[in-house]
Amino acid sequence: MVVFILFLVCQTMVFGQTPEEKEVLDTFNHKETVVYKLIDGKELEMTIFYPDADKIQQKNPWMLHVHGGGWAGGSQYNIFRKAFLGTLKSLVEKGVVCATIEYRLAKGKSNAYDAVVDAKDAARFLLKNAEKYKLDKEKYGIWGGSAGGHLSLVTALGKDTDFKGDPELSDYAPNFKCVASYFPFTSCINPDLRPGSIFEDGKLFVRLLGAPLEEKQELAKLLSPTELLEQNSPPILLLHGDKDTVLPIINSTYMMEIAKEKNANVELLTIENAGHSFSGKDISPSMEALNDYAANFITSHLK
Repeated sequence: MVVFILFLVCQTMVFGQTPEEKEVLDTFNHKETVVYKLIDGKELEMTIFYPDADKIQQKNPWMLHVHGGGWAGGSQYNIFRKAFLGTLKSLVEKGVVCATIEYRLAKGKSNAYDAVVDAKDAARFLLKNAEKYKLDKEKYGIWGGSAGGHLSLVTALGKDTDFKGDPELSDYAPNFKCVASYFPFTSCINPDLRPGSIFEDGKLFVRLLGAPLEEKQELAKLLSPTELLEQNSPPILLLHGDKDTVLPIINSTYMMEIAKEKNANVELLTIENAGHSFSGKDISPSMEALNDYAANFITSHLK
C-alpha cells in the first residue's frame, strides 16, 4: 500500500494536451498515463485519475470515459470540458477511479465500430490489470458525451462477440453496472431523428459506418443503442439539452420510448435552455447541479 501511494505521488508525465488542458490536469494530484492497446503500429493510451491516498482502497469502483468529437475528432482530455469536469472531480473525491481513453477515430479505414472495439478493449485491459490499478472487478461503469455518449452506450450494450478486439484481452468480458450518456446519438435506423441534426443529409453516416447507410444496414443496427437495449441492460442516465441542434433531444426521448417498450432501466434528465454540450444561458438545472446529479447516479450504482 505504501509503495502504491508513493507511486501515485510520483506522477507520470502526460503528453498531448493543450496548455489549458494541462492546467486542469495539474489540479489532479494522482494520475498516470498507460498504453492499453497497440494496433496498426499505434499506441492507444488512457489517463487514469485516482482519489487521494487516504481514499484509495485495495479495490476501487471505476468509470471509463469515452470522449466526443464527431467520431473523427476530440481527445481523451475532452473530459475537462465543463459538461464533465465537475462530475469527474466529484467522482474522484468520492473514491471512484476514472480513466479516459484514446480510440481509433473515424478516419481513413477506421469507423465508429473500431472505436467501440477500442473502448471495450480499454475495459478489458482494466479488468485484466485490476489488481495492478486497484480496481474492483464488478463495480464499474462507462460515460461520455455526444459521439462519446453514443459510443459509451454501444460499448455497454453491444455483445462482446460482436466487438472482438485484442486476442490477449479476449478472456475478459466487461459487464458495466451503469451508463451516463450526455447528448448522445441513439439510432442509425430511425429516420425521425435526423431532421435538424448533423445527420440530416446522411453524409455523416459515411464517417460513422465507413460507407453510406444503405450499404451498411447490419452495421447500422449494431451501432444503434436503441436496437441493442434490453430489459436486463445496465441502468442508463441520459442527459440532454432541449435546445440541442447538433443531436436534438429526440435522440434521448426516442430511447426513453424504446426503454418503456422493453421495460429497461433508462432515465432522462432534460436540461432546459441548453444546446449541445449544455451551451446557453440560464440552463436549468445548472451545470453544477447536473454534474452532481450525474455523479450521484453513478455512485449509487457503483457503491
